[in-house]
Amino acid sequence: MNAEPIGLIAGRGRFPILFAQKAHAIQRPVICLGISGLARKEDFLPYVQDFIWVRLGALNKPIRSFRKAGVKRYTMAGKIDKTILYSPFWFIRLMPDLRMIRWWFFGRKRDNRDDSILSGIIGEYEKEGLHCESALDTCPELLVKPGIHTKRKPTASEEADIRFGWEIAKEMGRLDIGQSVMVHDAAVIAVEAIEGTDEAILRAGTLSKRGFTVVKVAKPQQDMRFDVPTVGEKTIETIHKAGGRVLAIEAGKTIILDVEATTALADRYGIVIQAL
Repeated sequence: MNAEPIGLIAGRGRFPILFAQKAHAIQRPVICLGISGLARKEDFLPYVQDFIWVRLGALNKPIRSFRKAGVKRYTMAGKIDKTILYSPFWFIRLMPDLRMIRWWFFGRKRDNRDDSILSGIIGEYEKEGLHCESALDTCPELLVKPGIHTKRKPTASEEADIRFGWEIAKEMGRLDIGQSVMVHDAAVIAVEAIEGTDEAILRAGTLSKRGFTVVKVAKPQQDMRFDVPTVGEKTIETIHKAGGRVLAIEAGKTIILDVEATTALADRYGIVIQAL
């Protein structure tokens, strides 16, 4: 392969693996930085030119690794659990290097919203000539197309809940609180915050025993380089476990992982997937 390598900072889940597979298929070499405790090295080895472990709290090593490998452009993919920021001894668990410490205390915006943290980190890479691009530039086929993707269609009351939840979810996104809201009968059952979509869905299941609709959307100001709304088989399993009936997502701005398996599972459980 003579193509310029692309860097990949890989968190948890299927998305970074699918990106590596697609890059390999189009013969673009990947230098993968796997975040310790999140990525699994064996998932990437068949598809990447090099795999390097990095700590979540490191800035120097990943930047040096990319520059040494000739990387000029990189992408970020996969789940990173922000709840570590609110655990005991969180700063020690992050094991930040000196550059991260300087940025955290003196260089970043004084809030811990996802956009603020990730945009700030991207800015540190930019100073070193490393430019972040969306993983979806390489694999746009992961973005869901408009329409109902399952055999079952939403009922009239479920359609009303989708419309109701959509406006609320968009406002939550504008405030950078979360991407998902669970609603039933024009009432908000649960709102996603730092715990993530799956935990919010499970909480909704404890509060509504008559089913509910999950609405998950992109932020109005969505930066497609990171934190793109993502659903998959695990999402459907969680909705089923919690007693949910509908998953409404935003077409063109939401990733469906392993789409055939995900929709087949939804059909098995009688759950609607609709992209608007």
